[in-house]
Amino acid sequence: MTRFVTLDVEDAVATIRLARPPMNALDVAMQDQLKEVAEEAAARADVRAVVIYGGEKVFAAGADIKEMQRMSYTDMVQRGGALQDAFTAVARIPKPVVAAVTGYALGGGCELALCADIRIAGENAKLGQPEILLGLIPGAGGTQRLARLVGPSKAKDLIFTGRMVRADEALRIGLVDQVVPAEEVYSAALAWAGKLAAGPAWALRAAKEAVDRGLESDIDSGLALERSLFAGLFATEDRDTGMRSFVEDGPGKAKFA
Repeated sequence: MTRFVTLDVEDAVATIRLARPPMNALDVAMQDQLKEVAEEAAARADVRAVVIYGGEKVFAAGADIKEMQRMSYTDMVQRGGALQDAFTAVARIPKPVVAAVTGYALGGGCELALCADIRIAGENAKLGQPEILLGLIPGAGGTQRLARLVGPSKAKDLIFTGRMVRADEALRIGLVDQVVPAEEVYSAALAWAGKLAAGPAWALRAAKEAVDRGLESDIDSGLALERSLFAGLFATEDRDTGMRSFVEDGPGKAKFA
């Protein structure tokens, strides 16, 4: 089978690379491979942070519409769970994840970027959920993750109209976190991931779980989760290393294993 999604690891940073020219349209094969590499990145001890990257020209311009057009209602009933599972596998990587967005990130491409912890976009980026223009709604998490990120009103605007937003507007509404020249997107994402790859892996894992799972629950349940994860870190080498370094050398100088 042709590989459209690959995992490359260097210096504890994994790059999930999308490579299905010309637009990285997310067909069924690509979705299945995305789930496979996301689970591999989650499981590998030598991976401490992850970058999702579609290349210099495009992140992912959405689903493969020609393939989707051939699907019936029953086809999508059978396929819908696997589609969401592929994206959820990315969202649940228990390590810092950054999407490096160049060019178009539309439909499934935008939904994939939403699965990351932060999004660094090029000045040439255009993001959106245009499914409504096909008589559909987002089906890979867009109605849920977008609303949680930018708020329901802005999410509805993007989903109801299907319009694209450029990088400057995406930054303004909180859809992306940083905008850089297009040629600097990947290096900026690697720098962010590399910095966190050198951080306390167990504490970062706990922080991500506390925020993500806390958003899915009421405040009391979220606080209980935070309390449990906080206490659990007192049994880790991360806590020993960080506190010993602080006491002996001052803040911000710990070297985590």
